[in-house]
Amino acid sequence: MAPGPARRLAALIPLVALMSIPVLAADTAPAPAKEIGDSWEVTSQMAMQGMPMSLPARTMRICTAKEWKEPPVAADERSKCRNSDFKKEGAKITWKTVCESPDMTGEGEITRSGDTYAGSLKFTSAQGSMTTKLSGKRLGDCEIKK
Repeated sequence: MAPGPARRLAALIPLVALMSIPVLAADTAPAPAKEIGDSWEVTSQMAMQGMPMSLPARTMRICTAKEWKEPPVAADERSKCRNSDFKKEGAKITWKTVCESPDMTGEGEITRSGDTYAGSLKFTSAQGSMTTKLSGKRLGDCEIKK
């Protein structure tokens, strides 16, 4: 005798219940906390000692932590640059940068004033000196990508 509709339904109920458990678990899992930072429009313009003119300014947007624990200027991974000795004294921050390729050392300084900042990053190498003028303007909040 073939099983009736009631028997087939009774056999499917545990299967349907098991299939819904992952969906329920996914809906009740807490969402990861979002870290809100500051969105900045930053401009940098490099000038090399001995060159008759400066290179064109470069502007981009970045997202930084609200409380700076490192310079808002990213170290260049292609040149194998690393920032160190970050110090904050009031509105002024300073740091050092060392690059492996080309072999350069530098010191940076930024003074922050409300929603803007200005400063410079000065490098020295066997090829000479170069200075990058830095400026930034806060645009609003952003979500820091982790």
